[in-house]
Amino acid sequence: FLIVMIITVILVIGIRETARFNTTLVVLKLAVVFFFLALGAFYIEPKNWTPFAPNGFAGISSAAAIIFFAYIGFDAVSTAAEETKNPQRDLPIGILASLVICTVIYIAVALVLTGLTSWTKLGTAEPLATALIERGLDWVAGIVSVGALLANTSVLIPFQVGQPRIFFAMARDGLLPPWAARVHPRYRTPHVTTILTGLFVAVFASVTNINEMVELTNIGTLFAFILVAVGVIVLRRTEPHRP
Repeated sequence: FLIVMIITVILVIGIRETARFNTTLVVLKLAVVFFFLALGAFYIEPKNWTPFAPNGFAGISSAAAIIFFAYIGFDAVSTAAEETKNPQRDLPIGILASLVICTVIYIAVALVLTGLTSWTKLGTAEPLATALIERGLDWVAGIVSVGALLANTSVLIPFQVGQPRIFFAMARDGLLPPWAARVHPRYRTPHVTTILTGLFVAVFASVTNINEMVELTNIGTLFAFILVAVGVIVLRRTEPHRP
């Protein structure tokens, strides 16, 4: 609850402040990730990779369905289009480059993680820390746990940025009441929807079962992706010259 409220305050203050705060968190968490990769690589036991896909394609596909929400932060970048200097150039670069970089990091972490210990022992809230403790690296596990806290915090930011701006655009188009499109006179941010979004997320994050949240997030995200994809196809035919 407190983490979401702190992020909400920073979001109200301004997009530049949010970007600086997010950049700091990203640099710190990437440092922890590379530290884990560099150190963990020396403790890999190749026997842990045999069999490489113990549950076959069924296991891979079911895992992909659950972890689908790990990729929803990239589209959230597009909601900041109106606050971007050159959106037609900068947004595609930001989305595609971060997508490629994160995918490579995901694969590298997965390889090192499953090489450190048996995959059967990794069904915990902190699998990286669990694997390190298994190898007697308790002090490294402590550092990685701090990195996980920073990572979770930084992941919240793009979603908290995106949702208020979606409400803002909807209100401007007449789909929501005019108060949802109000901009703070000093900070120039959609403060009303930012605060409401922060409160809504903080309350539900405090009291809801995480497994149910993961499933609902996946359902909602997949549905939203389908709607956007269909909408783009329709607009290509109905309004081909729209910028």
